[in-house]
Amino acid sequence: MSGNAVRMQAIKGVEAYVPPAVSFTAGETPGEVFGANVFSKAEMQKRLPKSVYKSVLATIDHAALLDPLVADAVAAAMKDWAMEKGATHYAHVFYPLTGLTAEKHDSFLEPAGDGSALAEFAGKTLTQGEPDASSFPSGGLRNTFEARGYTGWDVTSPAYVLESPNGNTLCIPTVFVSMNGDALDHKTPLLRSQQSMARHAERVLRLFGHAKPDAVVSFCGPEQEYFLVDRHFFLARPDLLNAGRTLFGAKPPKGQEFDDHYFGAIPGRVLGYMLDTERELFKLGIPAKTRHNEVAPGQFEIAPVFERANVAADHQQLLMTTFKRLARQHGMECLFHEKPFEGINGSGKHVNFSLGNATEGNLLLPGDTPHENAQFLVFCAAVIRGVHKYGGLLRASVASASNDHRLGANEAPPAIISIFLGDQLADVFDQVAKGGATSSKEKGTLIIGVDTLPVLPTDPGDRNRTSPFAFTGNRFEFRAPGSQQTVAGPMVTINTIMAEALDHIATELETAVAAGTEFNVAVQKLLEKIMTDHGAIVFNGDGYSDDWQVEAAARGLPNLRTTLDALPELVSESAMELFGTYGVFSEREMHSRYEIGLEHYALSVGVEARLTLEVGATSVLPAAVRHQTEVALNLGALRAAGVEPDATALEEVTAPLAELRSALATLRSALDERGGSTAMEGARHAQDALLPAIAAVRAAADVLEGVVADDLWPLPTYQEMLYIL
Repeated sequence: MSGNAVRMQAIKGVEAYVPPAVSFTAGETPGEVFGANVFSKAEMQKRLPKSVYKSVLATIDHAALLDPLVADAVAAAMKDWAMEKGATHYAHVFYPLTGLTAEKHDSFLEPAGDGSALAEFAGKTLTQGEPDASSFPSGGLRNTFEARGYTGWDVTSPAYVLESPNGNTLCIPTVFVSMNGDALDHKTPLLRSQQSMARHAERVLRLFGHAKPDAVVSFCGPEQEYFLVDRHFFLARPDLLNAGRTLFGAKPPKGQEFDDHYFGAIPGRVLGYMLDTERELFKLGIPAKTRHNEVAPGQFEIAPVFERANVAADHQQLLMTTFKRLARQHGMECLFHEKPFEGINGSGKHVNFSLGNATEGNLLLPGDTPHENAQFLVFCAAVIRGVHKYGGLLRASVASASNDHRLGANEAPPAIISIFLGDQLADVFDQVAKGGATSSKEKGTLIIGVDTLPVLPTDPGDRNRTSPFAFTGNRFEFRAPGSQQTVAGPMVTINTIMAEALDHIATELETAVAAGTEFNVAVQKLLEKIMTDHGAIVFNGDGYSDDWQVEAAARGLPNLRTTLDALPELVSESAMELFGTYGVFSEREMHSRYEIGLEHYALSVGVEARLTLEVGATSVLPAAVRHQTEVALNLGALRAAGVEPDATALEEVTAPLAELRSALATLRSALDERGGSTAMEGARHAQDALLPAIAAVRAAADVLEGVVADDLWPLPTYQEMLYIL
């Protein structure tokens, strides 16, 4: 079958698409289904003895120590609830260092002595499981022959029932640790960092007169960007299928230059998919709030309401799994790669961060007069100090081979970590640095010039889409995380740097007050010192400009352009001290994450290199040779007929074809070379040898795509994949 025939068959498949059956009942409302498959507080209150419920609630809401004696009662109630919902199995769900979700399913049924079976689910089964830990990435924490690993119930993240056509499963969020207690997952350090941050945040609150502050928690609201392509095209692209991004593809005649897709009308097929995914998310208690078209054709976004960071991280993993599963039911593939298509916007996962508790609310809410809100200024100053001291760690928390394609491009912040405060806060902190803030810029009103329109209030400052870490009114938005990564990694780093900053602030204020300094005076001196020492991190300008690169260097801000520049931050002396002091990572655990990061980088680029060689040699090259042969035969026929032909068509294919052959030979040679004996040497080989060779093959192939006859081209094009949906 010719290349064009394959593509035409895919297009016909798209045109023949039939939407799946409606999955909701008439008259059903979102409120009715929200949390229907979650073992929620309300469900526990109905099913648990009052004393057990109060004990569990104290752990969830107030960070009290979990009483092991309640496990049997919770397990029995959870089992009954799940079986009423059709669950036949239970699974401890954990988040290994693959970045994906893992689970081991066990049946509720256990054989009885009389040949029958009983449904059993004991407290010890709820609280602890034992999956094989030998085959997960451990970065040297475990040897292959050391298989024992433990999962432990995380009571703060609710259990849920996951539905499938052939049976339902009770899913229990858990941590995943080695026999020695080393964290083999993303949840364990997230819980550790949350605990440490809370301890020092509560010290600060007590200094502000809150005698018994409720437990402080960090909140997270991740905005998820993604692409949708029809599965007929997806399955015809080996690069998308195996690497998640296109390794070949010329820029289409129309890209995103008109900005006509952004916030445009959502295509009917996509809207149907969104409605189905949101219903499934609602049932699982995931508060999906916003949906819209993103900038690039075929790109979309969903954003949830803020949740506790631990629950938000679990829900993000579940969201991605749900999106992948339902996309296939709708005949599409959901792409979470940061840069699936060259030359147009990539996808991020902007992590909106705040912290607070039940009694004081959001601690990053400035109010109408932030210059008078000393408590807010102190917590905001903690962010400024933490980001300035540990900007390299924040960059390392989002480092990956796939995110390297996106950071610094037009849709993503640069690799230089800085903070945007906006006009109002920048002015307030500028006053603070000069001796004390006495005023705040006020909100204004927008005059549109149409009498029938209401007066619209304006914020006292604009937003900055080029800033990696931007204040957006009542939270900070970390814009650098990639679309397919877990939000747990960035949140671990944010929590930990906040723990250090709040510890420093609490200690300074406690010492000053004990020495007789009036509290407000001590706060002013502290804020002034923080802005003097760390104000260099604040930048409200254009993060894409060349001038900022120069200015950032003069300010001493690191510019860690690539993953291999960033990952060594994980094993720096300052990182070891930070994470060790606040009980988040041991040195062994830090080194393991460094090694895993390097290994994953080398493996990812290696897969792309082998795919490029395979597709280039077996699909693109033969198509170009056939085209060259046909053109040469046509020229020969014209000459035989006595007509001197125009040889331009032959010249157009001959040069890039020679470049393709040369580039493929270079790539093959680079793949044959050994990358070195250490993880860094292997990753360096991938970066310095494989990536340029991949790019050279692509460059030649993309030229050929614009030359080779359409009926010979073997791969679905950007024009087809992005616009036929």
